[in-house]
Amino acid sequence: MTSPTPPPYDAGPSDAGPNDAGPARGLGVEQRYAEWMGRALTLAGAAVATGDVPVGAVVADPDGRIVGEGCNVREARVDPTGHAEILALRAAAQRLGTRRLDGCTLVVTLEPCPMCAGAASLARVARIVLGAWDPKAGACGSVWDLVRDRQALHRVEVVGGVRAAECSALLRDFFTEHR
Repeated sequence: MTSPTPPPYDAGPSDAGPNDAGPARGLGVEQRYAEWMGRALTLAGAAVATGDVPVGAVVADPDGRIVGEGCNVREARVDPTGHAEILALRAAAQRLGTRRLDGCTLVVTLEPCPMCAGAASLARVARIVLGAWDPKAGACGSVWDLVRDRQALHRVEVVGGVRAAECSALLRDFFTEHR
């Protein structure tokens, strides 16, 4: 079962509930997600300088520390796999010394594509927190729902719409200028 298709770069559906078992450390769950998304937005802004689509991502460990981050570098590095999520997952795995990111949270400004959703699932992240939904290539509930598929080896919690207006505006502004 997939969620209804949300409007382009919109808040869309969310599975976050009031008892979400996210990170603690003194801040409320929503406040912590918003803080992490702020860092992802900063990273996304850096992608624009190289002509890349402004997507940023961070990985937070179970204690709430950011252990990996990245922004799109597909154009800058001429690399089709240079997505923010892939770079953030790689950095987190290197820093933690393991490919299994159990209990970690991937925070990204745009809903992951199938490649990135698959990588997050294979890395065993606990959850994906996203800003804007992607009705063209989203794989966490918009077009496909790879991370919550019943046949998946590992299911990932999805929390959508965190700072959605800011994430959406960054993308809309970029595409208005570049297309």
